[in-house]
Amino acid sequence: MDKKNALRAGALAAGTTLMMLLMSSPALALSRDDGDDPGTGLSVIETLGLYVLAPIGLFLAIAALVMIGDKSHKKKDVTTSNISTEAEAKA
Repeated sequence: MDKKNALRAGALAAGTTLMMLLMSSPALALSRDDGDDPGTGLSVIETLGLYVLAPIGLFLAIAALVMIGDKSHKKKDVTTSNISTEAEAKA
């Protein structure tokens, strides 16, 4: 990719990003819509529990289930590294 194409791609990406940021208008979030009924906010403890502790707990639970499921099967490795026919024949 030559320099001109790289500059064109960078300008296009920057322009697209800028237009998306300008069109999103977060300032409109200050005015309420009809029928808008927001609930109470979350405390710091609730936020940390929901967005930090819950995903970590789910990850650990899934990892534990996978490990338990994997160890429950008998070892059936049929690869050549597990076959020792020549060593048993010579011994």
